[in-house]
Amino acid sequence: MASYDKAMESYKKAVTTAASLAASAMLVRGVVNELVPYEVRDLLFSGMGYLRSHMSSQHTIIIAETEGWANNQLYDAARAYLATRINTDMQRLRVSRVDETKSMMFSMEEGEEMADVHEGTEFKWRLVCRDNSSASSSNGNGRGGSGNFKLEVRSFEMSFHRKHKDKALTSYLPHILAVAKKIKEQNRTLKIYMNEGESWFAIDLHHPSTFSTLAMDHKLKQSVMDDLERFVKRKEYYKKIGKAWKRGYLLYGPPGTGKSSMIAAMANYLKFDVYDLELTEVNWNSTLRRLLIGMTNRSILVIEDIDCTVELQQREEGQEGTKSNPSEDKVR
Repeated sequence: MASYDKAMESYKKAVTTAASLAASAMLVRGVVNELVPYEVRDLLFSGMGYLRSHMSSQHTIIIAETEGWANNQLYDAARAYLATRINTDMQRLRVSRVDETKSMMFSMEEGEEMADVHEGTEFKWRLVCRDNSSASSSNGNGRGGSGNFKLEVRSFEMSFHRKHKDKALTSYLPHILAVAKKIKEQNRTLKIYMNEGESWFAIDLHHPSTFSTLAMDHKLKQSVMDDLERFVKRKEYYKKIGKAWKRGYLLYGPPGTGKSSMIAAMANYLKFDVYDLELTEVNWNSTLRRLLIGMTNRSILVIEDIDCTVELQQREEGQEGTKSNPSEDKVR
């Protein structure tokens, strides 16, 4: 009984001490807020944060899902890589399956942590989600587009001992990119993207058309295939001569003559995604620029019925009539 009373007495003293410290901290904080100017207070807190970060033995690298208007390829690579290293015994685990031909995919849930070892060094990963609804509502451009702001911004936090910083940057992250590239090639599923507002939305492309099934003159078909092969292999040549690595084709003819099948055959042959740009959904040049910037490399941009969706003006009419304001941002 005496030991119980002694334990209770110690517990009461500990609670009293903690309460006293909390009250003192609140008092000091109130005095600082009242007497110290905001600029000095902000500088003081920044200095304390700087010292705390430098005294810590842990470093953290933030890998955000997006950078500006473009997707962060390193985030996509980390997500694919971690899916192969994830521990299925985690308390909370996200499981998905988007295609009947594919197996289940495992991924981290918000707030969960996992560890990965590379060349004898441990790296800890954590998935962080941040609400971005306020940014979406305050950044409306007033031009009718809904914007491509995401209501939820995701990022990976990779933590490690500071002495392994060089290994993390020069060895571990390149290793993740290389592994993710192999995974992507193995699980490659073509996508077709459609635009709505300033964003692209994708679905799987399962069009069966190939050059072997395409009803087309054999010599013409072979010339197109040879041209595509030559284009893919000459990326460095385009870079050397200072030209953009792109190739254009104009397909014309009445409906049902195989234009869409030709595009699908090219996509299946090159393993390129397809971006189907609907110009009637684009009202501003800035929207068009953002859509084009949001496209991935090694893809096909399709603009159907361009003569029907764009107001074309004869050069002679433009010279005789009233010229449009070149600074106007409206798509014509």
